[in-house]
Amino acid sequence: MPDRINRIKEVLVIKGISQKELAVKIDRNPNTITSICNNKSQPHLKDLKRIALILDVDIRELLVSTKG
Repeated sequence: MPDRINRIKEVLVIKGISQKELAVKIDRNPNTITSICNNKSQPHLKDLKRIALILDVDIRELLVSTKG
């Protein structure tokens, strides 16, 4: 299992936005978003910034903290 790096899936649930809706809003394939949400791949920084803007959160809220 890959290391958990992002919290995008959690934030989507909190905001009530589906992975498919996010894919449309950032013009990415839904399979790409699924892979990102499952931490199998990570978004480019530009996409991470766009996701944060769409979800109206600080970009840091989309990442898992490295400090306990």
